[in-house]
Amino acid sequence: MILFHGSILKIERPLAHVGREHLDFGRGFYLTKIEEQAYGWAKKVKIIKKSNTAIINIFDFDYQTTINAGYKFLCMDEYNKEWLDFITNSRKGLKPWSGYDFIEGGVANDRVIDTVEDYMIGRITAEQALGQLKYAKPNHQICILNQEIIDKYLKFIGSKELI
Repeated sequence: MILFHGSILKIERPLAHVGREHLDFGRGFYLTKIEEQAYGWAKKVKIIKKSNTAIINIFDFDYQTTINAGYKFLCMDEYNKEWLDFITNSRKGLKPWSGYDFIEGGVANDRVIDTVEDYMIGRITAEQALGQLKYAKPNHQICILNQEIIDKYLKFIGSKELI
């Protein structure tokens, strides 16, 4: 599976336990199969970090072999109650991702975050949130939380600098 990571750096040897803890799926190395999504993230990080570069790193992830090897993974391929509760618990610092080796699912990005936050603070119910989210097409992310998976099953292919 070809995956992309948007950054301001060329990342040939990713680390699993770098970054902020209260992200969607915890502190890990985030990738996506949607190149345009990685492109947007690289541009956003470039602005935030006041960098001169934005880079798309390209990897080959041996997804099925990783699953077959017995690593603990979670796949949430739609915006449903499981995803909604997982994201809100992550953002509350409850670490629902603890114990997983990698997680796949939609991103709580600008298109859906208002709904997620309204649910988090109790402004709307889960049913109301899911009613709003059913119109949002899930995007994609994989978070690898286990360094061994990165070392064994994620191969750096190359990178390209964006203009």
